[in-house]
Amino acid sequence: MPAWLRPVVVTYPSEGPNGYDDLLPRIAAAVEALPHCYVLGWSFSGPLALRIANRLPERVRGVILGASFVRPPLRSLPWLRPLLNAPVIGTVLFLRRLPLWLFTPPSDPWRRDKALVWQRVRARSLAARVRAIAGVDARDDLRRCAAPVLYIAGDQDIVVPPRNLAEVRRERPATHVATIAGGHFALYGNAAAGVAAIVAFVREQRR
Repeated sequence: MPAWLRPVVVTYPSEGPNGYDDLLPRIAAAVEALPHCYVLGWSFSGPLALRIANRLPERVRGVILGASFVRPPLRSLPWLRPLLNAPVIGTVLFLRRLPLWLFTPPSDPWRRDKALVWQRVRARSLAARVRAIAGVDARDDLRRCAAPVLYIAGDQDIVVPPRNLAEVRRERPATHVATIAGGHFALYGNAAAGVAAIVAFVREQRR
């Protein structure tokens, strides 16, 4: 980020309640400590970014939705909600990590950073977040948001497929859109393009 745009990272708890209502006070505490800000909600956090923008409109100058959604990103997710528990999520995580362990050297940055994430975020906490996603409906929050909105999409994202962007634009046609190369983690793997989109959006709003 350029020096004039200072990032403030909000960290979620690795244990305990991890639903949207549980985490909103953490976002509020971070935003209330700032005179003004732009809130970036990546994936799971998009609905939280919209809620805090409506709660503190005098502080939030803009909302950035990174590969996010206003309803469950996969149509099957609500039907699977009874199965979204820690053992199932833990098994899915193991299967997803297996190719990384088998075919990527330990020095690879992606493997290293993924390992750090899963050390901090337990399957129980992740399961709570996935269950929250399965029941989310932030369309009204998006419609009521007074701040301008930017949506950053990865052009190869299969976790949050393109229909989610289409729904955001349907609910809020004035949404700004930036598409960058990469999958669901494009903001990590293609950080320079993500930063460029964020900076351009903030500069436009400041003008």
